[in-house]
Amino acid sequence: MYIIKIKGKAKIPDYLQVRDDHFTLICYTRTDRPERALEKCGLGNHIELIKQKMEEIPFGQMTKIAI
Repeated sequence: MYIIKIKGKAKIPDYLQVRDDHFTLICYTRTDRPERALEKCGLGNHIELIKQKMEEIPFGQMTKIAI
């Protein structure tokens, strides 16, 4: 899986995209409260890992994570 953090502008918040190995969009959620969206898309048991990686990566850089 891959994650990418997207910087918002003005009133638009920052977002996080989670994509599979074929770069198909799995989940698109705000970075300040990703838990509910990750639960809905079936990644509830990986919330802590995704949040940790989300804090580490810079905006605009796609990062591969092993789930």
